[in-house]
Amino acid sequence: MASQTHRPRRSCLYMPGANERALEKARGLPADTLLLDLEDAVAPDAKLTAREAILSAVKQGGYGYREIVIRMNGLSTEWGADDLKMAVSSGAKAVLAPKVESAADIHVLDKALTEAGAPADFGLWVMIEMPKAILHIEEIAATAAETRLTTFVMGTNDLAKEYRARMTPDRIAFQVALQLSVTAARAYGITAIDGVFNDIKDEDGLINECEQGRDLGFDGKTLIHPSQLDTANRVFAPSHNDVEQAKAVIEAFADPANAGKGVLKVNGKMTELLHLDEARRTVAMDEAIRAFETA
Repeated sequence: MASQTHRPRRSCLYMPGANERALEKARGLPADTLLLDLEDAVAPDAKLTAREAILSAVKQGGYGYREIVIRMNGLSTEWGADDLKMAVSSGAKAVLAPKVESAADIHVLDKALTEAGAPADFGLWVMIEMPKAILHIEEIAATAAETRLTTFVMGTNDLAKEYRARMTPDRIAFQVALQLSVTAARAYGITAIDGVFNDIKDEDGLINECEQGRDLGFDGKTLIHPSQLDTANRVFAPSHNDVEQAKAVIEAFADPANAGKGVLKVNGKMTELLHLDEARRTVAMDEAIRAFETA
């Protein structure tokens, strides 16, 4: 099975915790990650029953290779602390916390996870969906060195609300936020997941937005409907040509005849040593995806 370093997160599907049928259906969906939601998708009067439903479903198991992450309510709400404790005890791999704004928020969440008994490899994912989070994105990312922070998830719908911005096909209002978040993620070794595409029936729009997210450097995309899975899985996976070129690069630099060379021509392309690490990552990701698909 894939290591955490090269674990595919092409498709991260939100599943409402209050819908037990959806939690059951998720066991057979081709999602890399399931985001079992206690926050936006659950009405206040259904929070407690949704928490119990998620706990029961995760403990029951049967999700196979799918990574289970539980989106909690904020610690400042009446549900947040108990959501976090449940996530730790459930067997999920991580908790997704909403509306963080600063490095201090990360440390508070990390301390709460420690106090709840979370193991060292239990991940902290956070929603990047508030203007202050964008202004403080580097200091938030820097906490990854000393906390469980592993993943940024873009909350573009909340950003649109906070910005009073329009959701246009080019997402021009969010380009600064998206690019700063990817930059901070790459600087501090964090996974970066793009925001949702809202129009379930617009397949062309979904493809375009997935391709934009991939081109910006995101590792995958959050999704709101199972019909979006195949597109995200395809777009965020290395293409056949990408994999073949990566293998050629690895073989070229491994050739004793090229020992000591910093620049090679591989299939007609000038290739430097800096491309070798990316080639290895591409091949490792392809192998991990293949392992998932045959699991």
